[in-house]
Amino acid sequence: MSIRNLPAMPQAPRQPHTSSASPKPRTPPKLPTRPTPQSQQAQQTQYVQCAQQTQQTQYVPPSPQTPQTPQTSHRAKLWHRWQSAPGRVLAVAGLAALLLAVQVGAVPVAASDWWAWAGDGPATGGAYVLWELRLPRALMAAAVGAALGLAGALAQGLFRNPLADPGLLGVTSGAVCAAALVLTVFAAAAATLPPAARMWVLPAAAFGGALAVCLGLDRLARWLTPGSVSGLLLTGLALNALTMAVVGLCTYLATDEQLRSLSFWTLGSVAGASWPVVAVLATALAVALWQGRQLSQALNALALGEAAASHVGVDVPALRWRLIVTVALLCGLAVAWCGLIGFIGLMAPHLVRGVAGADQRRVLPLAAAAGAVLLLLADTAARTVAIPAEVPVGIFTALIGAPMFLALLRGMARRQGGHA
Repeated sequence: MSIRNLPAMPQAPRQPHTSSASPKPRTPPKLPTRPTPQSQQAQQTQYVQCAQQTQQTQYVPPSPQTPQTPQTSHRAKLWHRWQSAPGRVLAVAGLAALLLAVQVGAVPVAASDWWAWAGDGPATGGAYVLWELRLPRALMAAAVGAALGLAGALAQGLFRNPLADPGLLGVTSGAVCAAALVLTVFAAAAATLPPAARMWVLPAAAFGGALAVCLGLDRLARWLTPGSVSGLLLTGLALNALTMAVVGLCTYLATDEQLRSLSFWTLGSVAGASWPVVAVLATALAVALWQGRQLSQALNALALGEAAASHVGVDVPALRWRLIVTVALLCGLAVAWCGLIGFIGLMAPHLVRGVAGADQRRVLPLAAAAGAVLLLLADTAARTVAIPAEVPVGIFTALIGAPMFLALLRGMARRQGGHA
């Protein structure tokens, strides 16, 4: 039997495939229902509560009264006030220094002495000391310090040199030299003048000496070392040595009385203060401040160089001449009645320039105020440090100014990349 003739195997009938899990019936989608007033109110309440919680947990910046930085020291607060309002600080310091100068001394001054001298009652010794000695002396010290501070600021702007000081450049030495010649060589000729004119002989001579040295310094520095800072200082030192040599010659030829007067000029003192002298110094200082105010814009342009100042319309020769006359006038009047007081013209401008900047409109009046405060404090110390004796005020200004001058030289050497 062949394979093709074999009978077919019986097959079981096929059953439909069924899964073990029965299919889930489909549910129709839920349509959005219209919110009821109760649900809306509950939702709004929930929103309000969430907003309140958010406001409570969010960052609230501190108020301006809340300090952001740690508590600063008293010295830092004073420095901040000095930087923000130097004029107010100097005004308060000047008033305090003036009150200290008239109250401190060998003779006590009571509060009743302030009006006893002008009243109808008998004047006391304290009132005489206050109104005839201490108050004119304090005002004269303030006026002379302001004149020297303003002269220093003008000289630094004129020569464009931060180390330009009337004392270092020989301007005040020229005034002392002229005064020494009047007191010794020309003493007989000055004695023939009327008493009213003798008061103005020393101021006129001191002004002439300061003007001659200032003009000579300007011409010689331009001719020998044009544009050199060190050359300007060396020229000033040479003129200073020349004028002090003449003072030494006058000292050698002077009599005993003239020698005491020359010692007064060389050491510096404001003991010869009087109300007429204070009035003259105050008037000259007011004129010089007004002149400085007029020249402040031109000085700012001159700081960029003479060529740049000429391009913006500044008459440089006329400006230099006006500045030289103003500096000579201030130094001459200060030396005529107070002698040689150094370093005020160097210290005062640098104290205010670091705070007020290089704008001459602010530097000039602030330098005058700083010079007044410095000389007031120095004169008060000179009167009281060795009671009943009196130390010349020029010694105190030199003790303070010489280290400051060395510090300025060190700072300039560091900025220029050199070694000092």
